[in-house]
Amino acid sequence: MEYDLSQSITEFTRELSVKLPGLLVILVVFILITLAVKVILWRLESYIINKLKKKGALQAEAEKRVNTITGVFNKFVYVILWVVGFIIILGHLGGSTSPLVAAVGVLGLAFSFGAQSLVKDIINGLFIILENQVRVGDVAIINGTGGFVEAINLRTIISRDLTGTVHVFPNGYINAIANLTKEWSAFVFDIRVAYKEDVDNVISVIKEVAEGLRNDDVFGEKIIEPAEVFGLDQFGDSAIVIKGRLKTFPLQQWAVAREFNRRIKMEFDRRGITIPFPHRRVYLGKPSDPLEVLLKNQNKERERKKDE
Repeated sequence: MEYDLSQSITEFTRELSVKLPGLLVILVVFILITLAVKVILWRLESYIINKLKKKGALQAEAEKRVNTITGVFNKFVYVILWVVGFIIILGHLGGSTSPLVAAVGVLGLAFSFGAQSLVKDIINGLFIILENQVRVGDVAIINGTGGFVEAINLRTIISRDLTGTVHVFPNGYINAIANLTKEWSAFVFDIRVAYKEDVDNVISVIKEVAEGLRNDDVFGEKIIEPAEVFGLDQFGDSAIVIKGRLKTFPLQQWAVAREFNRRIKMEFDRRGITIPFPHRRVYLGKPSDPLEVLLKNQNKERERKKDE
């Protein structure tokens, strides 16, 4: 038995020494192919981004779309490439590849029958990516939950909300997507002022503040076009409401909104424009009895008639 084991080891070592150069060549070739594919995909990304920019797309928007598509495509290509490489290496070492190919076919058949939810996720994921519904780097509301999209895969979309909570959505169960940062964004404002204020004057002040913000060195780069002040939108219980909109570049609407609100408050205070707020009157002490008040009023009325 010892002799047979030694002989087997010797034969295996001899065969390995014969096949090792070819194995090294295969590994080097596949590494070079992987690097070549990576370079080709990188150049393809740059080419597509430049084409989208020539068509009028913003740099950030073009990069979001291309990175989302190529991120999924890269994983798919690399998996296929290394599966093929593994089969070739196995065949070179003398192993039979027929059972492996048959097993892959059986697995595919099993997935088609048993993993219906997985197939649904992948199909829906392809449509989400190809239709450019949402991209990595967008802020979107998915099934009612808002967050920053960190990853888009064929099976899931991963987002993180403001508290840092990570949400994972299977693509097959996504019913609604609201993208807040596609191509451009906007801050819609409802400014409440007192009824006594001159509406035309208030609108003029709002436009001045918005234009000053647009001419600012920092915030001006975040705003696409002049503010739209729609006018008097509604009559509230204690205020009139002026509605308008500031159109910004994606992801910039919140920073612009905070600065705009700050400047509006400061300018309204400087010009004496009243921003109303709810008032509540508090009475201290025991309230009067309605019946008692009524009797006192009747007695006063009788005394007045007697005097007459």
